[in-house]
Amino acid sequence: MSDKQEFTFQTEIKQLLHILSHSLYQNPEIALRELISNASDSLNKLRHIRLTDEKHRGDDALEITLEPDKDAKMLVIRDTGLGLTHDELVENLGTIAHSGSKDFLRSLASSAKAGGGEADLSLIGQFGVGFYSAFMLADKVEVVTRSYREDKGWRWESDGSGRFTITPAEGDVPRGAQIRLHLKEDREDYLEPHRLKSIVRKYSTFVPFPIRLADETLNEQKPIWVEPKNQVTDEQHAAFYQWLTHRTDEKPLWRLQLSSDSPIQFHSILYCPPSNFELLGFGAIEHGVNLCAKRVLVQDDCRDLLPDYLRFLYGVVDSADLPLNVSRETLQDHKLLPKLKRVLTKKVLDHLATLADEESGTFTTFYQQFGPILRTGIGHDFENRERIAKLMRFHSTFTAAESQIVGAGPKPTDPTVSLDAYLKRAAEGQTQIYYLSGPDLAALSRHPHLEAFRKRNLEVLFLNDPIDEFALTQLHQYEQKQLISIDSADVKFPDSTKPADEAERAAAPKNFTRVVELFRGALDGKAADVRESSRLTDSPCCLVNVQGTMSSQLQNVMRHTMKEFEAPKRVLELNPHAPLVARLCELAANADNDDFIRDCGRQLYANAQILDGLVPDVEETTSRTLKFMEELSRTRSAIVT
Repeated sequence: MSDKQEFTFQTEIKQLLHILSHSLYQNPEIALRELISNASDSLNKLRHIRLTDEKHRGDDALEITLEPDKDAKMLVIRDTGLGLTHDELVENLGTIAHSGSKDFLRSLASSAKAGGGEADLSLIGQFGVGFYSAFMLADKVEVVTRSYREDKGWRWESDGSGRFTITPAEGDVPRGAQIRLHLKEDREDYLEPHRLKSIVRKYSTFVPFPIRLADETLNEQKPIWVEPKNQVTDEQHAAFYQWLTHRTDEKPLWRLQLSSDSPIQFHSILYCPPSNFELLGFGAIEHGVNLCAKRVLVQDDCRDLLPDYLRFLYGVVDSADLPLNVSRETLQDHKLLPKLKRVLTKKVLDHLATLADEESGTFTTFYQQFGPILRTGIGHDFENRERIAKLMRFHSTFTAAESQIVGAGPKPTDPTVSLDAYLKRAAEGQTQIYYLSGPDLAALSRHPHLEAFRKRNLEVLFLNDPIDEFALTQLHQYEQKQLISIDSADVKFPDSTKPADEAERAAAPKNFTRVVELFRGALDGKAADVRESSRLTDSPCCLVNVQGTMSSQLQNVMRHTMKEFEAPKRVLELNPHAPLVARLCELAANADNDDFIRDCGRQLYANAQILDGLVPDVEETTSRTLKFMEELSRTRSAIVT
């Protein structure tokens, strides 16, 4: 093997380098931020190794040094961390796309679309590709490095054009890495001490290692999570949040600072971002809470501190009860973690309940962004499902009645109701919480099933997100009230809401039983049954799910997600007093009208399917509709009077 090896960047990394090297209008300060952050990560990992492996222990300084060289027009970012082997240079700097370059390129496209054409490069650190931001500052980058496991050093070099080389480094290379930036002509201000100080203090204040420039330390890290709440300013919280998230100039939506001495000793700060990246179409958010032991990082982005439905939170949890020599391999099995997780989860959910009561605007923003993630906890966290349920919010017939546009139904921006608020308005003797699910709020507010509930002044929740119904199905009941879809045969009306005119309800028209039998024959194999309805007041018919089956919306979801799913047949309920049904009863006196009545039954069934978001037999339905129109047109006169 020759001393010099040449490699080609992967396609995605070539694209990334082209974008970064030509980003004339982006903030190049983020490049220094990312390189310092990478150096800090390397130092953190070495510190952890020193704690867990005696043969690598030492007392030399763990630090980052900035070395500007005006004569050579070069800025060096030096760290005394892990360093890299030859194979790690090849793997991490150019040939394997596990760094997240594909995800980052997708994020650029999404942010450019949302921002009117300008991509947001400040997101780079969230995808593990921060090293490549060096090409925003330099037209050539060298990495001189020696791994803590080796005595030999290596030099990586590239001009960002698509290739890089690796050669053995000359001389005695110290452990760690030196990133040598041969600055572009318009980036020479990065050699000025005042410029470097400003950038470090803006972006890297909370890096937990000294950042030195000549004889000066530029960052004075303060572990704000152990400070009393009233001694930490909003500005300090904002700066720490930005350091954790790499979201420059963004402030958290809310924060929660906790300290506990019993039953577990820990300090913690948790932050909620103001927006949910998952809503932009990316995959699941990674956990963002770091676990420390006596201010020493044990594991970053620890997945065992909070449940998956709270994965969007960032922060630090620092416990003196966690031994410093715990290894990453045994961390997951450590007995302290489940206790920490239980306490933190309860505290977060209680804090959200307080927000809902005391800062409704903040809570509404939170729920709009993170409600879909939070609601999934009901199906997985039995211990806290009641707490999560208290935080859920719904549109309802109550909010629809308050809509300014008569008949328009609730809008996504309208106020919502909690389950507790619903129960405060519940009728005397009401044993069920009623809901109706479907994809469109306006359509839900006009659904025939609502007629009986409106007549009885019973509130119905609107579930326009399938996640809501999955959550309520898992919950089953709330405050000992059964949660039930109003298209279920199990619906029970409280006696206190019986309409005054119900006792005087007229008997079904003559021949109604014959119409029902003709419908049954026409729908044999399609409907579970055809029967008289007690819930309809105006509409001619509706579909009802037989006892014990899932709602129409859940059946639709199952149908689209499971090819083998076969939806159960439903009952067609008829309103005998609807004008159309009453007229069919009159026509049933003549057997010559039987075929017409059967066709009407098939069409009403198809109409009810459409109202429930189902697709009827298209060819049969359109042919029958055309036949009806032809018959109707023959009753019209062409004579102009």
